[in-house]
Amino acid sequence: MQGKNGNINDSTPSLSKISDPGGILVTVDLVPAARRHISFLTAIADSSWLHHTPTLLQAIRRYEEFWMPLIFNLSDGLSKPPMLWPPIDIEWVWYCHCLNPVNYRKYCRSRFLKLIEKPAIFDDENEEYALIRCREIWTIRYPSEPFDLEPVSDTFDPNVADTGLLEMVIKCGSLYLKFSEPFMSETVYLIAAKHRYKRFLSVLERYRDENTTRLVPTCDIHLMWMTHMSFPCRYEEDLKEMEGDLERVVGGLEGVKKEEVEETKKLWERTFDQPYERAGATFDWISSKKWPISWDVLDADVNSKYKALEPRFLLEVCIFVKGRWTGKEVTDPKTTFLRCRTVRSHRELKIDKPILDISSETWRKTWHLYCEFGTRGVVLEIRQRGGCLGRSKMQKMIVFLWNDLLRATSLIVVREVEWDMKALVSITPPVQAPYLLKCVPDRVTDDTGAMISDVILRMNQYRPQEGRWLSRTVLDHAGRECFVIRIRVGGGFWRRGGETPAAVRWEDRIIEIREGSWSYVAGSVGTAPEKIVGTATPKEEDSREKKATWCLSTGDVLTICWEEGLSFELENGCSDESQVRLLLGRKLQYQVKEAESGHEEDDCDEDGFITLVRSTPENPNGRATALLNWRLFAVEFSPEEDAVLVLLLCMAIIRTVSEVRREDVGRLLVRRREKEAKLGRRDWGSVMLHPCCCSSSSSSSVHLRPWYWNAKEVLTSTEVDHLRQSNYSYSPADGGDGLYKRGIMP
Repeated sequence: MQGKNGNINDSTPSLSKISDPGGILVTVDLVPAARRHISFLTAIADSSWLHHTPTLLQAIRRYEEFWMPLIFNLSDGLSKPPMLWPPIDIEWVWYCHCLNPVNYRKYCRSRFLKLIEKPAIFDDENEEYALIRCREIWTIRYPSEPFDLEPVSDTFDPNVADTGLLEMVIKCGSLYLKFSEPFMSETVYLIAAKHRYKRFLSVLERYRDENTTRLVPTCDIHLMWMTHMSFPCRYEEDLKEMEGDLERVVGGLEGVKKEEVEETKKLWERTFDQPYERAGATFDWISSKKWPISWDVLDADVNSKYKALEPRFLLEVCIFVKGRWTGKEVTDPKTTFLRCRTVRSHRELKIDKPILDISSETWRKTWHLYCEFGTRGVVLEIRQRGGCLGRSKMQKMIVFLWNDLLRATSLIVVREVEWDMKALVSITPPVQAPYLLKCVPDRVTDDTGAMISDVILRMNQYRPQEGRWLSRTVLDHAGRECFVIRIRVGGGFWRRGGETPAAVRWEDRIIEIREGSWSYVAGSVGTAPEKIVGTATPKEEDSREKKATWCLSTGDVLTICWEEGLSFELENGCSDESQVRLLLGRKLQYQVKEAESGHEEDDCDEDGFITLVRSTPENPNGRATALLNWRLFAVEFSPEEDAVLVLLLCMAIIRTVSEVRREDVGRLLVRRREKEAKLGRRDWGSVMLHPCCCSSSSSSSVHLRPWYWNAKEVLTSTEVDHLRQSNYSYSPADGGDGLYKRGIMP
């Protein structure tokens, strides 16, 4: 039954008992508990030392010999467990043990004659108090055993009898990957997941006598199930009448069969008349088709200090359709199709599906997308082809807005499409995603930041403009100006018909980044923002050494060598403990496989790409926090990476390579504002197809894939007319090409 806003009404009379599974009482507050659960798994993933077998053996010994007797003695006679929290190694073993409820209950009752519960601690303040209190008691009770686990050598071999527990802990080491998407910690997502978990339990209960096939939980249901299991006493009490049914649920560490997935979908749809999968609640955790872009979000956003840089938010979207396109209403099913578009941005987006391909008595996932929140929503259009030009005519339009979906039950909205067809759209909460920036040519400026122009001369009462700087405008994902980059190349004055500028030495050709947008005084003529947020200064070098060095205002030193091909070395001067290194090409999560890119890879595909990897003491192997293409001057970087550092690196590299090769690499010599693609026509990164759709969708284009899969096509295909732009003529005031080419090379 459909409510006023198109959402499914949970009070449907025929499904009231199942849609609102009030008979299944869950006494754990699953929403904050699940958020804490994800935070804990993140901490475990970041603690690489906890994944070594000798360390785990030591942790198991401490868990069995010290912790369990301690918590048993302190909880004896109490109605609830004491406010104590163990060190992280013991907490990890305890958590993994609880994920096997039968084994944990058997262990507790055979050793302590009772089931031992965990305290319900869901916030940092209470956990810190419980940890401090536990440390005090531990020190008194076990003076010879350190509270925190000390480093363990690889040769350590304690006498641990429970090898089954060790195997369980090792298997759980990869659990974080199943719940690593940042939207999973959002309250609205967790509320919907809790609701779906209770529904899943009701399906188990309802079909206990009818079906013997194991049921497969989606990742959101699996998260809630594991969270529930981590409180063993409450889990046993809540589900004591369903213990046999739970044996039919596929655990997250087990293999899954296709028929089990299909059977689970069928039972869910039969019960609730909804598709089992949702956005952010699919079976990706059991397949290799994962989100192709790093979407990690940390609490810290370095770029929050740059006011002109607005964050980018992404959400996952799944669109399902159900019904038959037959009957008198459809004159010709072969010419009728369903089109998906966005409400705002990317007006070129037109993904079509023939109605014969989506007609079904069951819910079918038609599209799986990732959209920027600025797109506002999706539009489904029923269209019919006809006419001599092959154009189509719209029959009906259905709009799904993100704001409506965020207010809807379980983040879904259902609408009638036409005749016997229904469409359901589900989304995940929007979360901050990597920044996307690109640089476009602009006019030459003087030492003050004003563009070289008659307009500026008249405004300054014909005072000559001193100095010459190449200028570039940095645009964000929505086409907004956020930075202006300038490279000093010449000195000298210019009056109308007067002197021409002269080149400055290489070591004087500094790069500066100014935050903000141009202040336009007439048309495209204006002055750069005043605030300088970053600089790069070249060192005087002997060209025979075939290297160039740049000192960055961030404290880093970039060295570029070209003796045997290009190589880059970044010497970190930051005060923090993180270290940054540069890798040639698209590496780590940015690596593109042949099957993904859709064409055979060659060395040219990596030309211009550099991956920035940041390492910390907690993560010595590092993770990629930025990808830049200095040829196209396009960058993508995580919220915790510094925008100015990435832009300085990109510009220093392209400036050096252009100088070394004596050619206009990256079109650095263009000194005029170029015509960009009309805002809202394409908007790179605003809409992307899920990986499983990229290869199968006939209407997918390079602009519906991550930009770095086909960077040249995405960034330069129609935005620049090279034949027209290359015929620019520049005034003597701008200076000839030789002015910009002179530098370190003789």
